[in-house]
Amino acid sequence: MLATARRTAALINALADQDPDPAVVAETLRAHGETDPVDLTARDIAGMREAAALLREVFAAERTDEAAAVLNRLLRDHTGKLRLTSHGGGTPWHPHLDHDDDAPWDEWFLASSCTALAVLVWDRQRPPGRICASPACKDVFIARGSGPERRYCSRRCATRERVAAHRRARSAERPDGTA
Repeated sequence: MLATARRTAALINALADQDPDPAVVAETLRAHGETDPVDLTARDIAGMREAAALLREVFAAERTDEAAAVLNRLLRDHTGKLRLTSHGGGTPWHPHLDHDDDAPWDEWFLASSCTALAVLVWDRQRPPGRICASPACKDVFIARGSGPERRYCSRRCATRERVAAHRRARSAERPDGTA
């Protein structure tokens, strides 16, 4: 489920643009194990963007009970009943919450993401991820195991914010305000 949760975060980020490139979204799907053909229409992208906006609410949750409440609402309002599938014998048996193996991309994305994120909340007893704390970045990320809680989606964002804070502090120390 962790791989599916990571795919969820990557897709939410790929779909965050106002007009996401279907080729970028398809490549994101392939990078996370989806096999060809991955043919996405403008309608598919629009539906997936709506699903991504709903899923972003889970990442915005500060507390476990908030994340669980959002997931419960999404599961109640947007998914089917739990079922097992092997996609006609092409994969090992695994759970699905979409309505069938040929469900539209947006339904599949929302249902599989809810499944993975719910398992992470259940397993870790905390929100499954966060939105990057950098004002210059609004990417979501999956929180990793134990240890201090991450605030940034990447080392790049964390470093950029540390450097900016350092420059602000040095600038405040100088009487003329120069760096």
